[in-house]
Amino acid sequence: MTQSLQQLRVKIDSVDQQLLALLNQRAALANEVGEIKRQDGSPVFRPEREAQVIQGLQAANPGPLKGDNIAHIWREVMSACRALEAPQRVAYLGPAGTFSEQAAVQFFGSSIEHVPCASFDEVFRAATAGTAQFGVVPVENNTEGVVTRTLDLFLNSPLHVVGETSLLVRHNLLRLSASLDGIEVVLAHAQALAQCQGWLSTHLPNAERRAVSSNAEGARLAASNPAWAGIASERAGAEFGLHIAAHAIQDDAFNRTRFAVICLPQVLGAPQASGKDCVSLIVSVPNRPGAVHDILVPLKTHGVSMTRFESRPARSGQWEYFFYIDLQGHPSQPNVAAALKDLQQLCAFYKVLGTYPVSD
Repeated sequence: MTQSLQQLRVKIDSVDQQLLALLNQRAALANEVGEIKRQDGSPVFRPEREAQVIQGLQAANPGPLKGDNIAHIWREVMSACRALEAPQRVAYLGPAGTFSEQAAVQFFGSSIEHVPCASFDEVFRAATAGTAQFGVVPVENNTEGVVTRTLDLFLNSPLHVVGETSLLVRHNLLRLSASLDGIEVVLAHAQALAQCQGWLSTHLPNAERRAVSSNAEGARLAASNPAWAGIASERAGAEFGLHIAAHAIQDDAFNRTRFAVICLPQVLGAPQASGKDCVSLIVSVPNRPGAVHDILVPLKTHGVSMTRFESRPARSGQWEYFFYIDLQGHPSQPNVAAALKDLQQLCAFYKVLGTYPVSD
């Protein structure tokens, strides 16, 4: 016989009480772990450990919850428990409501201390100076390519990459009214304007496109003038009391941005192998024929896959370039270590940006 709604609610309430008791039991154990870490100086945050926990739970999950649901739930559980040990201060491009803030919460969970910054430069400064323990910065978009300012900042920064997260980006047109009529100016970060240029050319061909420091800043400014509109997230719209005049206006329906999590090595060293890892490098080679081909040879010789290869001008006036490379694997693997060693010997400049677990 089908159970009544009231009977099911009673059972759900009982399960909720059991979950509450188990969550508090887990939190108490996390407190004990935190005390041991304080005594031996171990870092509170271990991204590879958290990645392994989530991967293990997803593999053991019988359903009906989906794997993504498991990841989200346990990330929040671990975030809340981690905050009992020591809250993590995380810098990102602000103000509130940016995709960078969303990426920070997606990676660390919501139990963090927020440090919104006015620019990518300030995010790097905050993480370097200790204002924040970690920073979250965008590195590439699947339609517009790399975020060049982030790559340039990596070149001379003491920060390294300890994690990454990929965010499905939905750009919405936000303004004080729900209509497209009378829009004179569209404000957003330059990357967002580029990602929506097709839609803007079709629907708002006469509106000025004005680049600002962040999408959330564009939304904030749009709230001050009825003839202005911003391109930002739904969260930014709620933050500044704006209507969504048009949903999901990005030209690519599957628009994704990859974010890097950065910190000083003394805050967190290179994570240990998680089983799904990446090594990011910056290299340059002598300006001679075949030099770029030569740096690829060690990767083929040792069977290491390259997942990204980008170039940026060295600004030396000599037509020289820095190459940003992502390799699949971890330096603890003999073939990866051998490839890195051989590669370094061929380079005029060689810098490991970080070793970290890859996001799904």
